[in-house]
Amino acid sequence: MTRELLLFGKSTEVAIAVMSRLAESYADETRISAASIARDRGLRGPFVGKVLSALAMAGLVTSVRGPGGGFALAQPPDKICLMDVVIIFERSLRSRTCLVGGGRCSDGAPCPVHAKFGAVQHAVDELLQETTFAVFQKKTPSGAKGTARRRKPGA
Repeated sequence: MTRELLLFGKSTEVAIAVMSRLAESYADETRISAASIARDRGLRGPFVGKVLSALAMAGLVTSVRGPGGGFALAQPPDKICLMDVVIIFERSLRSRTCLVGGGRCSDGAPCPVHAKFGAVQHAVDELLQETTFAVFQKKTPSGAKGTARRRKPGA
């Protein structure tokens, strides 16, 4: 029996799938319709449309209506990290409380698993901050994939 790793909600998962598809075509400078993204990723079209609206409102994607229109990343893929997307859809990232402590747990009065959950959360945060959508770009002629890291805020 295989288990699916559930870290985030469905909206976040769809948003990452959408952004990864847009990153794949970034070098081609083509815009992709919501219907094409949904088809390419095996997602429901209306849900993809809602997610794209949220991503556009957050400034991560741009859109053009009409013939030749569609969606594209607002910045190069190496300037957008996974955390930029996750923070839009995951309220739990805005209010950091221990998963077990029920709001009563803190660094000063930790529950029995507080340190372990804190270490996991730190590792996930680091992964989301350091991983950019460049990892999804098509291979370049030299065969290398884009893996540039995003600059840390204030760097």
